[in-house]
Amino acid sequence: MRRRAQQIASTLQRELQKVMSRGFNDPRIRGLITITKVEMTDDLKNAKAFVSVMPEERAELTMHGIKAATKRIRRDVMERIHMKEMPSLKFVYDHGMREQQVISDLLASDPFRDKIPVVDEHDQADVSEDS
Repeated sequence: MRRRAQQIASTLQRELQKVMSRGFNDPRIRGLITITKVEMTDDLKNAKAFVSVMPEERAELTMHGIKAATKRIRRDVMERIHMKEMPSLKFVYDHGMREQQVISDLLASDPFRDKIPVVDEHDQADVSEDS
């Protein structure tokens, strides 16, 4: 992305998060919704917003509700950001948070985690001086 596209993407991400945090009347849209990233095309006509939903069980239903409310979300963001032409929005579920949680769980359940000796910097200095 060009610099201008990155600036607009950053502004869009911030404003989309504000709109999402206000909530919706749609019962499908529930849980902790986070806009993790926004990507813009260089011509500034299209934006792709990556959405994370917690708890994971509600993600599919919440994404369905968000996609249905895209026009309303776009209009609310347009009122907050004054641009000559507001880009069209596309919402995509971000699997990154789930993948991070899986990796974190794997690291926490590592049976060898406590058996790895921890070497202190002072211990290393003592060993090198003795040699």
